[in-house]
Amino acid sequence: MQSRDVVIVGAGHAGAQLALALRQQQFAGTITLIGEEADLPYERPPLSKDYLAGDKAFDRLLLRPAGLWAERGVAFQLGRRVVSIDPARHLVTTDDGAEQLYGTLVWAAGGPARRLTCPGGDLAGIHTIRTRSDVDRLRAELPDVQRVVVIGGGYIGLEAAAVLRKAGKPVTLLEAQDRVLARVAGEPLSHFYAQEHRAQGVDLRLGVSVSGLSGQGGRVAAVTLADGTLVPADLVIAGIGIVPAVAPLLAAGAAGGNGVDVDAQCRTSLPDIYAIGDCAAQVSAYAAGARVRIESVQNAMDQAAIVARHLTGGEAGVPGVPTFWSNQYDLRLQTVGLSIGHDQTVLRGDPASRSFAVVYLRDGRVIALDCVNAARDFMQGKALVAAGARVPAEQLADVTIALKDVLV
Repeated sequence: MQSRDVVIVGAGHAGAQLALALRQQQFAGTITLIGEEADLPYERPPLSKDYLAGDKAFDRLLLRPAGLWAERGVAFQLGRRVVSIDPARHLVTTDDGAEQLYGTLVWAAGGPARRLTCPGGDLAGIHTIRTRSDVDRLRAELPDVQRVVVIGGGYIGLEAAAVLRKAGKPVTLLEAQDRVLARVAGEPLSHFYAQEHRAQGVDLRLGVSVSGLSGQGGRVAAVTLADGTLVPADLVIAGIGIVPAVAPLLAAGAAGGNGVDVDAQCRTSLPDIYAIGDCAAQVSAYAAGARVRIESVQNAMDQAAIVARHLTGGEAGVPGVPTFWSNQYDLRLQTVGLSIGHDQTVLRGDPASRSFAVVYLRDGRVIALDCVNAARDFMQGKALVAAGARVPAEQLADVTIALKDVLV
């Protein structure tokens, strides 16, 4: 198996990590990464944080120096998008008509940012944050921008709002749910971040939906809400998630829907085709056995390691406890585990101190923690989540008791 050629579709964190891991596992075949962007693999999380703020140059985002890839014998085909797969012939075709044979295909294409589909969604001045070029275009317009509207109160929307408020831009943030971070966090964390953003001057509007956008001279001028309210805007950022880039796989017969389904070794239902990263839907012990897509660097690296070991005859292993992070203002949020299906929350510490944690339980077991400026709880909480520990709520809430001391 080690002599077989591997083609990796997607030159993001998952694909790049797989290429490196294969060489670390002494894989002897050729490795080719096909990437839609023109850039070599780079970190994506800083795009909505340090890179948008102008605090970090792009060369500091590169995962590895350019020369290292050649040293590792990794070839790139950049600026190309795979549009079809022929599993029987072990062949992929890119948007320029080129064909590439593979022994093993690993799909690590992630997905583009979800775009607005309402009337006016194609006006100039409407942006997403998913790629370097997305942020470059956004930053180029900022000097002349007076009124920013952010649509979506998830991580991307909140991070962008924080950066732009620090830059002195008036920001209105629109969220359709009745709280921010509603899909990923409990009410205590949502309320804390809502208060923080409002204290920083963000005009945060909850429970509102967008019906359209209007423009002037081809550029966005206002966002129209469902109740007819007009929100002036000369720049709009849509932070409403991603669309898993799996259409060629599904068209070729792979099982899936919201992403492509993979097994414990990250294999799709198609022969010799794996999938990893944001687009891979895998049964997770940390989601009560549900099939989920986990959009995090840590998950991408874990799945890359699994595939590398599987392709080189090693013990594949399993993904670790999911982790996530977000920087907003002077707040560092670190999350461990998945709070999906929690039936109890325990507040550990006082949010007014700006250092606290929210612990999530299901059936009495710790399944996740959101830690704000509380790195120790984050590090020690990993063991609780991994063990599915049963800990009395009063112990979890007592900040004088270290979390490492409640695991028996």
